[in-house]
Amino acid sequence: MCDDPMLPEPVAGALREYCGLLGEHGITWGEPEIHYVRLFARRRVLPPHLMGRFWRVAFRRLAERHPGESLHDLGARLAEPDYDEVLRDTLRGDLPAHAAALRLDPGGHLLEGGPRVVLRAHPRRQADPVRIPLLVDSRRDEPATVRIGSLCRDIPPRGAWLAEITPDAGLTLDGAPVDLAPLLRIAPAARLRLRSPYPCRWRVTGENGQGWFPHGVPQRHDFHGRPYFHGDDLALDVPAEPLNITAARGMEYDEAGIELTPRQGQEQLVRLTPHRIYHAAARGWYGGDLHTHLNWAGDLVAAPAAAAAAQHGEDLHVLNLLAGNVAGARVYDREALEHWIGRDLPWSDATHVARMGAEYRNDLLGHAYAFGLTGRPGRLHSGFDGEADWPPNAAGLAELRELGALLGYSHPFGLPVRDDDPAEALFGPVARDCTARELVADAALGLVDSLDVLTHASIPATAAVYRRLLGAGNLLAVTAGTDTMISFTRSDNQSNPPGWARVYARVDGALSAESFAAAVRARRTFATTGPWLELSVAGHGPGAVIEAEPGRRLPVTATAIGPEVSAVRIRTADGVRAGAGRLGGGDDALTVTVELDVAEPTYVLAEALCEAHPRTLTTCGYALTSPVHVDVAGRRVARGPDVRWCLDWLDLLEDLVRTRARLPKPGQLGDHLRLFERAREVYRARLS
Repeated sequence: MCDDPMLPEPVAGALREYCGLLGEHGITWGEPEIHYVRLFARRRVLPPHLMGRFWRVAFRRLAERHPGESLHDLGARLAEPDYDEVLRDTLRGDLPAHAAALRLDPGGHLLEGGPRVVLRAHPRRQADPVRIPLLVDSRRDEPATVRIGSLCRDIPPRGAWLAEITPDAGLTLDGAPVDLAPLLRIAPAARLRLRSPYPCRWRVTGENGQGWFPHGVPQRHDFHGRPYFHGDDLALDVPAEPLNITAARGMEYDEAGIELTPRQGQEQLVRLTPHRIYHAAARGWYGGDLHTHLNWAGDLVAAPAAAAAAQHGEDLHVLNLLAGNVAGARVYDREALEHWIGRDLPWSDATHVARMGAEYRNDLLGHAYAFGLTGRPGRLHSGFDGEADWPPNAAGLAELRELGALLGYSHPFGLPVRDDDPAEALFGPVARDCTARELVADAALGLVDSLDVLTHASIPATAAVYRRLLGAGNLLAVTAGTDTMISFTRSDNQSNPPGWARVYARVDGALSAESFAAAVRARRTFATTGPWLELSVAGHGPGAVIEAEPGRRLPVTATAIGPEVSAVRIRTADGVRAGAGRLGGGDDALTVTVELDVAEPTYVLAEALCEAHPRTLTTCGYALTSPVHVDVAGRRVARGPDVRWCLDWLDLLEDLVRTRARLPKPGQLGDHLRLFERAREVYRARLS
């Protein structure tokens, strides 16, 4: 992985450097440990549904340490707490199936955790080591010393330590060995060969959902903690015990599966073929993931071949691999960006296009993706590791646009924003939380093409903000960017396969990076976690502009296909105009129609709501189209309440920059203020 002779030397050299960083520093690769960097290791154990509780526990610990401080001041201290203790208090004694705990009681200790199955040694094959996350949890009033292999930690009274053990590492407590036998169970070995007619995402699970992988293949796990790997002809050692085997291939296919008990000492062939639910490319639609990373710290170093296997295994038409920094100055995969800039990556073909892109990042103002770059950008971040929050994001976006990039804000909003909430709902207690706060200005000034509504942040909140921005007269395509990081093997959304959410764009002619970007700029898109979604307004689809006279009636139809779909709704700038639902999901298309009476300028979009479903790799399934704009007498929609909401947002943003931004030099604040005033002028003009 770190020494691939087929890679260009600058790219191979970067991978070797990353291997050194991983070996020296572990999962953070030595990045400055701001709050989300400190979370990396804990996310390997923390179930996604407990993330909110984790941050509440962290804030409670900070409030106890700094009584009387405001929530905003506490939010600036989020890197202070002991995250292992926060994790322990968040779990409240519960353990994920793949983890173990060493409980230190006043009178002794207790080792908890279900047994991990290990195979009886094969004389000619070396097994991958079993690695078990271990949470040391002290309930003692005195310190203790725990040693795991060469690592030694003094555990303070009532303290905690999250570590990792292997069966041969050795574990001692205050110098006395701890028996690890209860965590392991030896089983007789068998062998499987898995075949499918095209690359797929495979899952092989046994007791307690334990995953089995081909030798040397990264042990990746999705949002639900389920193991997976990609390929079309693979062999792996497994226990001669009951197993569940499935093959899937992204959201356009169903899942094929089988249960079997392999025969001890023998190889058994398993053939599975996922079948299509829908065929987007046959209709001229191609699905892309506009925000993924090859390397971004993590528990392994990812070579380009890993991205190739994932793209083809998920049948993902367009993959945008972003070079970007984490918390310091280093931009990961910059060498790959510079080598392949403006060119398809080597594994691209007629229906799969992969490009190196870039992420422009400022944690106070927001992060944006860039796709289709034709030249090397000079700056990709601001505001990290003590540097100034300058220039405004707008300057970086303008440069990226000059270099031909398609641009959009990524993972925009994580707080629970609803349709009727004031703009203050966008501004929580943590200033540097990656929220897309400058979006309101950059959208008004035409500096971005899209908004990633389908994302690992809050999909409902981002959809609500998207509708506000559309109602205020902004032209934005709906897109999807998952922020999948191939260098992480277990990290809720981030260790999902790329393309778990996608933007589908209707492309003119053959698929290419250029034709896909042109389709997104034209807003011929819908974004989805799985369902197919169609919208027709008087025969026009997403991205169209209809010139209408008052009193005209427009027929509107929306249709969704997917086993998770529970409802389809048609929305305009005034809210939900029609909807249809069903219980229990289903494979049939769900359609809703309505006649729209035109009175004022508006927009029309469709959305699909979903029930919980195993193929949805996030907290909620959803699909949303870009709008069809209905203009009246040459006027584009610009609802007063939405425009004033955006003006309130700008006022709050200005206050945030004045009070929280690092702007040490004269004139830096002024650059932000001038940007905000230019955006205000645009919104005020729309009010008139």
